[in-house]
Amino acid sequence: MKEAISTYDDILVMLDHLLKEQSKFNWDHFYSERDRGVPFFVNSPDENLVSYFENKILRRGKVLELGCGPGRNAIYFAEMGCSVDAVDLSQESLQWARVRAIEKNASVNFINENIFELKIAEGEYDIIYDSGCFHHIAPHRRMSYINLVRKALRPDGFFALTCFITGGEHGGAEISDWDVYRTMSLKGGLGYTEEKLRGIFNEFKEIEIRDMLELDPANHLFGVKGLLTALFQK
Repeated sequence: MKEAISTYDDILVMLDHLLKEQSKFNWDHFYSERDRGVPFFVNSPDENLVSYFENKILRRGKVLELGCGPGRNAIYFAEMGCSVDAVDLSQESLQWARVRAIEKNASVNFINENIFELKIAEGEYDIIYDSGCFHHIAPHRRMSYINLVRKALRPDGFFALTCFITGGEHGGAEISDWDVYRTMSLKGGLGYTEEKLRGIFNEFKEIEIRDMLELDPANHLFGVKGLLTALFQK
């Protein structure tokens, strides 16, 4: 790779590689151990996502899921009649997701790609959903993330995410953006507050920001402490 900086994109790519070089974490290895007691491995949709449909805020349409993991939310969207493109960097997670989709007879277009390298038409999607991807996005990529959401959503489209609360039970590093580069680490995932999400996504209309509800798995919904849920409209 050419190690020269002549454009803004060159700076982003350099910072991507420097953070990756310092990290020992591997997403394919993470998803290969499917029997571990990882809360996010359950095959149930987020309780907030289900509530958006039950309250008729979201309706069937074309969906882009960012960082879909083993596919639990993508499959739910498909079951609700949506056309779904679900993206993840991990081949291992997508293999698992495809098995789950077949078991539920759900049609999902799973894509193995970096979200910042997607080829997306302007206003292509009615809904963009992110459950657990955003808190793994480094600060230097936030502008790229916002630009992706802005471009991909049609006018009046919805963007929803679930992310770590600062100091949460499952993650949520309480560090400044500068500290990410001082330590060259996201500390397992950055933590957010309601105020910080409002500031980052201030160009979108806020529909709801709240703590995820803690639910018994018997409800067949995913709900745990330590996560924030948010719904915005373009």
